[in-house]
Amino acid sequence: MKFVTDISLYWSIPIGIGIFLFTWWFYRNNSWFDKIKGKWKWLLPLSRMLSLIIVALLLFGFIFQSVSYKKEKPVIISIIDNSSSMLNYKDSNLVPNQVKNYREILKSTFKDDYELVEMNVGSKANYGNLAGFDESLSDLSSGFDKIHIDYYNRNVGGVIFVSDGNFNSGSNPIYSAEKIPFTPIFSLGVGDTIPKRDQYIKNVAGNEVAFLNNKFPVEVDVEAIKMGKGSATVSISKNGKVEASQNIQLTDGKHDFSHVSFILDAKEVGFQSYTVTISKASNEYNYTNNSRTFYIEVVDSRSKILLLASSPHPDVAAFKQVIEQDQNCEVKSELLSQWDKKYGDYNLIIWFDPASDFNQDLHENMVKANIPLWYVIGSKTPLSILQKLALGINANSNNQTDEMQGYFNTGFKQFEISDQTKDALFYFPPLTTKFGAVNMSGGTEVLIYQRIGAINKKEPLLYFNKRGNTKYGVLYGEGIWKWKMNDYVRTKTFDHFSEIIQKSVQYLLVKQNDSPLRITFPKRFTKDEEVIVNATFYNESLQQITTPVIEMSVTDDKGKLAKYQFGTIGNMYKLSMGKMKPGKYNWVATTSFNGKKYKKSGVFVVEDIALEKIDTYANHGLLKQIAKQTNGSFNELKDFQKTIDQIKNRGDIASVSYKESTFNDLIDRQFLFFILLISLTFEWFMRRWHGSY
Repeated sequence: MKFVTDISLYWSIPIGIGIFLFTWWFYRNNSWFDKIKGKWKWLLPLSRMLSLIIVALLLFGFIFQSVSYKKEKPVIISIIDNSSSMLNYKDSNLVPNQVKNYREILKSTFKDDYELVEMNVGSKANYGNLAGFDESLSDLSSGFDKIHIDYYNRNVGGVIFVSDGNFNSGSNPIYSAEKIPFTPIFSLGVGDTIPKRDQYIKNVAGNEVAFLNNKFPVEVDVEAIKMGKGSATVSISKNGKVEASQNIQLTDGKHDFSHVSFILDAKEVGFQSYTVTISKASNEYNYTNNSRTFYIEVVDSRSKILLLASSPHPDVAAFKQVIEQDQNCEVKSELLSQWDKKYGDYNLIIWFDPASDFNQDLHENMVKANIPLWYVIGSKTPLSILQKLALGINANSNNQTDEMQGYFNTGFKQFEISDQTKDALFYFPPLTTKFGAVNMSGGTEVLIYQRIGAINKKEPLLYFNKRGNTKYGVLYGEGIWKWKMNDYVRTKTFDHFSEIIQKSVQYLLVKQNDSPLRITFPKRFTKDEEVIVNATFYNESLQQITTPVIEMSVTDDKGKLAKYQFGTIGNMYKLSMGKMKPGKYNWVATTSFNGKKYKKSGVFVVEDIALEKIDTYANHGLLKQIAKQTNGSFNELKDFQKTIDQIKNRGDIASVSYKESTFNDLIDRQFLFFILLISLTFEWFMRRWHGSY
């Protein structure tokens, strides 16, 4: 045991002498002390000296270091591949019993000498016993990654890795195994390594979303093993009808790989199920991997935009050319006098220079229909119409005009504008505006303020606001086509001008979710994922509440109906439907609150990603490489006893002793407190007894 102090021990000599002298001085020439006889005459000074010595020791701040030695057994970790590919082979019926025997014999052999840990890997790594070789993903690297994190700086004697060597998720386990250096990995191989005669769909890639009446690509990888030279047909079908097909040539005969590209038409809205199939050949080892199903969500999300004007104007053409660059927007321009007045299908109406032919009833109906409007106020818009539009503009009635440039509002937070566009605006020519003030009402979001030369005004040139929950925009000036031309003259592109128009359009198109009932969850799941749905409900004060009961009904593609009820967690709702069979499901969520009913509906799909069915032969080469690079060994699972014997005979798997140091303060010793208390109490009592105060 060692000790250290805050004060040099040399101070103990003068302190000890000082304690002795102080005690002697205190008790000298006291009449009551002179009357004491025998041992009590010595016990009183000794008691005081003891008390002072203990106090001095505590002031020294003694810290005692004690050292102990801890022995840690080596840890043997078993990683067992729990994916369904472990049962893809002729001897698969023997695998569960072989793994069971391995675990029992390993435990009986090493339970006293080693710490044994079991782990299984599938889509992820988990501690504990096997679940039954039923997982559809093999992320073998996750096991080594988990060991690296959980057993860092631990005495890991070895890792026993039971697998067929095939993986279809995560990184290559060879590289993950390097993260646990100086630890031998003993591989136990499962399955037959001889390739079988087989051809299969290796991979299908495509967009998850396609737009209605557009074309979308599908990329298919096909692999053929020992099929001989010849040809095969790859086709894509929908509802049993072949949509497209191509022939591929097998030129090697032993191992052929083909990449096939298809272009399909998106003809129907919603989740569309397609099946990729490669023609069957005689004597194939496995036919289940000859087809694969995938889903494409076809959406009709193109926004319809109407450009409405009283007369032809270059500003209309400038807007139209920019907006048409977005494939998700369908743009139409109309003269008010020739328009059929049908506005219900439009998501945004841009109204240029409302003039004498302005229709007040038409405008009010658009507002009531909650259609976003963007007003471009020109020199021909009279004061009377501006007042009917209620945009906060107080223009002069004599049609006097101003020339206004602009500068960006640094406090605008609704969307971002690039620094390059902000710089470009400084060079854009002025717009022609009506003379008069623009009074901003509450809720106004200004994107561009007015500028005259070097003078920045606090009146808006381009701003946004809301009527209820519907947004509208105002461009207070005409001649914006000059911005486009100026942009091209300086940069040879329209990028900066386009950014202002396109982002403003997108902002006006995005609708605010004002529904009290909100349902959120992904549209795609795999058959091994738990389907979890989250929901929220807002009262009139926009506070999240859980008072209403929310129910959900789910119908599969065969018409089978299932009903669920959401549970509450805090101020939210949650529904877990567990793992579901592959297919397309329609859902409807309903609730009622304060006499009103609310409803949400949608579609989600559960995909059957049968990656474990693809590989028909084991990859023992990977297992051997992992064992070799870590100074381990490889054996087949049926010969697991050889691996156990090899571990038993290795001299580098042994217990490790660790030295642990603990530090304790002297002031933490309770016995000193009691000694001090007894000493002071004894002295006080004896002095009182003998008449000293």
